Amino acid sequence: MSAKKSHFIDDTLLILAMAVLAGCGLIYEYLLSHYAGRVLGVMESTIYTMIGLMIVSMGLGAFAARKVRCAFNGFVYLELIIALLGACSILIIGGLIAITQTLPHIISDMFSLPPDMLPKGGAFKQLSIIAIKSPYFFGITLGFLIGMEIPLIARIREEVHGQHLSNNLGTIYGADYIGAGIGAAIWVVFLLSIDISKAAALTASLNLIAGAFFVLRYWHKLTWRKTFISLHFVLAFIILLMFNYGNQWLNQMNSLLYLDKVVHVQKTRYQQLTFTERYLGVSADTEQSSIINFYINGRLQFSSLDEHIYHDYLVAPVLAGSARHDNILIIGGGDGLALRDVLKYDPKKVTLIDLDSELIDIFKTPDQFLNANLARKIEHLNQGSLQDKRVTILRSDAFITVNELLKTRQVFDAIIVDLPDPSHPDLNKLYTVNFYARLQQLLSGDGLIAIQSTSPYHAKESFISIGKTLSAANFVHVQQYHDNVPSFGEWGWTIGAKMGKSPLARLNNLNQLPIKHNWLNLAILRSAFIFPNNFYSNKESIDINILGSHTLYQLHQKAWTTQQGLN
Repeated sequence: MSAKKSHFIDDTLLILAMAVLAGCGLIYEYLLSHYAGRVLGVMESTIYTMIGLMIVSMGLGAFAARKVRCAFNGFVYLELIIALLGACSILIIGGLIAITQTLPHIISDMFSLPPDMLPKGGAFKQLSIIAIKSPYFFGITLGFLIGMEIPLIARIREEVHGQHLSNNLGTIYGADYIGAGIGAAIWVVFLLSIDISKAAALTASLNLIAGAFFVLRYWHKLTWRKTFISLHFVLAFIILLMFNYGNQWLNQMNSLLYLDKVVHVQKTRYQQLTFTERYLGVSADTEQSSIINFYINGRLQFSSLDEHIYHDYLVAPVLAGSARHDNILIIGGGDGLALRDVLKYDPKKVTLIDLDSELIDIFKTPDQFLNANLARKIEHLNQGSLQDKRVTILRSDAFITVNELLKTRQVFDAIIVDLPDPSHPDLNKLYTVNFYARLQQLLSGDGLIAIQSTSPYHAKESFISIGKTLSAANFVHVQQYHDNVPSFGEWGWTIGAKMGKSPLARLNNLNQLPIKHNWLNLAILRSAFIFPNNFYSNKESIDINILGSHTLYQLHQKAWTTQQGLN
């Protein structure tokens, strides 16, 4: 009777441990790919590659488990190593990337080299590539170790029972699959919304706890008992440090990737937000004494130095060319900067749709989230536009919300699409024929739509594809324009009309812009529609972006990796 009870306790412990460890393994996959994607800006391909590599590595680990002589000792060592790597790998990756990115600048400063002689080629480039690929190394290593867990637990279970168990593998694999599913749910519901270093530490603690229970249960089977106990205490201390200070250390590592001082970092459910500040010295205008840059997932979204140029071009053409400005729709633009300029045209109502509620809160009430100095500068930039009573903010996915607007038969005099570049499939869908066709139905007959359209110089095919996609959505007139925004380089926008005169023809009928802008005037705006010779020579070979095709996403990724020298 006691033997059966003992087997029940053993089976319960081992099967439960397998389920927990399977969940941890899946979370490690998500953690590594998620962090790499946010730092490197290649989220989708990183996730697919990471999962594929880890699955293959798990298979290799399962084969390698046969070489472990003592399954009991081997399992404890295994969980200790997995917990250590799981807790620390992201911090190590962040450190490697930061060091390789800053090393050329350190050497340049040391030898007083001019900016055009910054050492970035040869060995420096190879080191940078190694650092960028380091998440895959840790993914392969962790996958290999995780793959050893199932064979070892299967052997341990049969040794405990003292016989071959016909249903052994089926039971363990069942626990593995269920545990992985639970791990995925925990990631989506809980871990995705907390700091990534805390998520790693919590996950690693489960590996450590599983190992500790195993040590206590099979104390008599283990050889290096005191060593195991000591290592568990040491690792518990490391995990505690990572939980309390890991995010601070990681932010310091990430801060090295920026040229200016990082003054605020915040992880939302959807993205990593970073504010930097460059002090310019004493100025009569305290608001101009420094430059504020805002980054999403490491990519610059605006600089206070020249954001007015970008937003002039985004807002002025579409509102100057539209017949009325009573009811305006803005998609994206949660920073309130485009909205600030729209409100200068005295609309009766503006609807703004942005998915990231936390981002909106930061720019709507910056004093509640940012330090006093940064909050004051953000308020100066967007002029409190998000608090204007004429503005309705919809904190939701625009792809879905547009359908709700159509159901209520809303019509807008002008539409402005101010979204980040299509660097992720979730953004790609907001640049498709399907989405633009629904916006076409929301637009009044004499209204215009304007879309930020990435760089016509650095991502020429992406830029042209956006124009062709808008044309495919039944906009009769589609035109594109461009100018230099110093922080971004050459940048472009697309503007369309569903009927009537073309946008440029409407602008040509004006004597001046309805509202005076700090930068833009009518003559400069008209010249922005002129492109270099043969700019559209390969237009016919560039595909439009159909929902599900990922055409634009792939074009943008190709252009981005080429510019970064990662090809």
